[in-house]
Amino acid sequence: MTELHSAASSSSGGDGVTIRIHHRVRPEAKDRYEAWLRRIIEVASRYAGHQGVHILRPPEGGQDYEIAVRFASEAQAERWRVSDDRRELLDDIRDALQQEEAVEILSGIDYWFTPPTATSKQPVRWKQWLVTTAVIWPLTILVPLLWQPVFSVFPLLDTWGLRHGIVAATVVALVVYLVMPRVVRLVAHWMFD
Repeated sequence: MTELHSAASSSSGGDGVTIRIHHRVRPEAKDRYEAWLRRIIEVASRYAGHQGVHILRPPEGGQDYEIAVRFASEAQAERWRVSDDRRELLDDIRDALQQEEAVEILSGIDYWFTPPTATSKQPVRWKQWLVTTAVIWPLTILVPLLWQPVFSVFPLLDTWGLRHGIVAATVVALVVYLVMPRVVRLVAHWMFD
């Protein structure tokens, strides 16, 4: 699958919860489904605690979509999951799906390390630690270097604490939205064996 969409909105704190949804779309309904995705993403973004959406689209010829909707707390995620808005939107697209949607609620970084199939094993903790360290370590070296020109121009941003906050927020955003999904897919054969 290829990641083609990532959208983020403001965070309201907390550990974060991801609602992972799997849809198998009828081949003749893909265009309709794509339009529906744009609608449901927009509606979800209006809910309190919404932190962003990742969509993993199928490769050419595939039919399986995976949607990860992130919320700041379990209560906020549940409010969206059981909302009338979501139910009505799902009713609008149900006939375009080949099977009922599969929904999982995941918290923290567990989302990245959830086995891709029911027959895959949960990865051992040392593998999770190793992959997470391998992702974060180079970012903690590179991100401060990338921000340095901005800190030079705006000395206020280079003050102790504020600088660290900017760097940390950048590292976390890169890990969550860009790097970790790709790295886990790359090492999945090793991680989930």
